[in-house]
Amino acid sequence: MNYPQNYLESVIFEFHQYKTLGDKTFEQLDESDIYWKKNDSDNSIALIVKHVVGNMMSRWTNFLTDDGEKAWRNRETEFVDPYTSKQEMIASWEKGWK
Repeated sequence: MNYPQNYLESVIFEFHQYKTLGDKTFEQLDESDIYWKKNDSDNSIALIVKHVVGNMMSRWTNFLTDDGEKAWRNRETEFVDPYTSKQEMIASWEKGWK
């Protein structure tokens, strides 16, 4: 394995590692798996991904000029109404990583 030699390479390497972990996890899930919760107080995978995507979009949009949370983000809505399908969840996941 080729490990990065500087900070920026290291950050990019780690981002790719986390994206790959998510992608490989989603490949293993059936449509119904993304909505599974052990109990009513838990969040499903679909809601967790929705929240992670919201965070990525907010934190990384214009990150060189705008600091932190964006005014347009409504964090609390990320925990209601999960994606309607695995395909929609993955499309949003990809948008968050771009």
